[in-house]
Amino acid sequence: MDQEVKVSLSGHPYQVSIEARDHRWLADEPAEAGGGDTGPQPGELLLSSLAACTAVTVKMYANRKKWPLDNVEVELRFNSAGKPDPLTTVIDMEVHFTGNLSEEQLARLLQIAHSCPVHKILSNPIIVNTKAV
Repeated sequence: MDQEVKVSLSGHPYQVSIEARDHRWLADEPAEAGGGDTGPQPGELLLSSLAACTAVTVKMYANRKKWPLDNVEVELRFNSAGKPDPLTTVIDMEVHFTGNLSEEQLARLLQIAHSCPVHKILSNPIIVNTKAV
């Protein structure tokens, strides 16, 4: 299924209204960047997409295997200090698993974390076709 998101400026300097299916939310820039800080920054939304996809993918896998995974927490941050060159983006991810899991299960869940669809998108070349309409 193709996914679509629509974004429009909403009247504040940098606040945007985001729509996907029947859901609506805001994004904005922080006050120090001239925004109203009424929502997450676009980069934070990108990180949240990766984190959400990772947590859901890991939980789905554990459920299929009937493993005792009680909770998954994912923390992400951009690491500008770790950039090997100006064109490379480095994202540090920490995945916290809660449950009575063996070392082998934990290792497998970490592998599965890298298999989420958003991780695959971000790890491969991306083409953005842009046109003015």
